[in-house]
Parts: sequence; C-alpha cells; structure tokens
Amino acid sequence: MNSSEPKTIEVKKKSFFTFFLTALLGATVNFVSQIFYRKFFNFDTSVLLGYLTATVVSFIPTKNYAFSAKETGNTGREAVKFLAIALVAWGVQVGMAVATLKWVANPYFPAFSLFWREKASHVVGMGFSFLANYFGHKLLTFRSTGMYDKFTGRAGRGSE
Repeated sequence: MNSSEPKTIEVKKKSFFTFFLTALLGATVNFVSQIFYRKFFNFDTSVLLGYLTATVVSFIPTKNYAFSAKETGNTGREAVKFLAIALVAWGVQVGMAVATLKWVANPYFPAFSLFWREKASHVVGMGFSFLANYFGHKLLTFRSTGMYDKFTGRAGRGSE
C-alpha cells in the first residue's frame, strides 16, 4: 500500500458521504412534496412532480458539495449534465415506484392502506433513483476529467 492510498480512500468516503447528504435533502423534498402532490394528482404524476421538485431544490447543493463542480466555473454545463442524469434517474424512480406498487405492494400487501403501499413503493423507486444518480454522476465525472481517455487509451491519439 503506498502513502497516497489512505488519502484516496478518505476522499472517496467523503465524496460518497457528501453525495449521501445532498441525496438525503433531495429525498426528503421528494418524499414530502409527493405526499402533497398526491392530494391533487394520481400516484404516477405525484411521483414525477415530487422528483422534479427535489431536482430543482437539490441542484446547487449537489453541484457545489457532492461532486465539487463549483471549481469548473461552468454552471451551464454542470446544469445540463445534472439534468441529463436527473432525467434518467426520474425514469428509474417513476418506473420502479409504479412497478413496485403494481406488482409487489398491491398484490402481496393488500391489508395495508393504499397510502402505505404507495409510500413504500415510492421509497423503493427513490432507492433505485439514488443509485442511478450516483453512478450517473460518477460516470460523467470520470468521462469529463480525462480519466476516461487515459483509461481507454484515447489520450494523445490526435497527435499520432
């Protein structure tokens, strides 16, 4: 083990922890706002609106803290990346929440009220969305730092 490995491990732990905290903020906004939206819309739409509300609220904390993107000075580019990942994660969340409600919660837990079946299904969707967000940001960070080119051997090919 070389001397830089412990630092790298600490940086990775801190990165995941800060991502987790910003995700917790987003999840809280998502969860609470979905309950509010459910009073006016069907389950699918309320999950969608809850996710969109959380996306708007959590953009700045995610940009500034979770992935240290504030140093790039390019908020527009960061917003596009954030929204692209959010769009994929939104599809994951809504799809998993609806599927869980339809194929797990309703048939296997009919004794629970619809409210609790929907909440549990929403949380399942949020969990899968968290993973999609985390790995999406990691992949785009990996690709945008030049590490992808180094990893795939593409760096410096233009000068050959």
